[in-house]
Amino acid sequence: MTLTKANLVQEVYQQHPGLTKAQATDSVETFITLVKESLITGEDLLLSGFGKFNVKDKRPRRGRNPQTGDELILDARRVITFKPSGILRNKING
Repeated sequence: MTLTKANLVQEVYQQHPGLTKAQATDSVETFITLVKESLITGEDLLLSGFGKFNVKDKRPRRGRNPQTGDELILDARRVITFKPSGILRNKING
């Protein structure tokens, strides 16, 4: 099962009966915006009991075009990594 934004909004709406559907949507949108802004600025994002998202800088590196075999230089870039918390890891592994 894939968890979509719509599924997430529905779960928030169902778990908190005092919220309207619009408020649940705003809550999810606000959370996602905060996560995006944090990662864009290069900050780490720690969600206790879930895990940590890190932004890492990768250096330029040598690569190869698989179709032609030509070598090329891949540009430097930023990537997001995720490390699950010990609690989540233990629940996943039983």
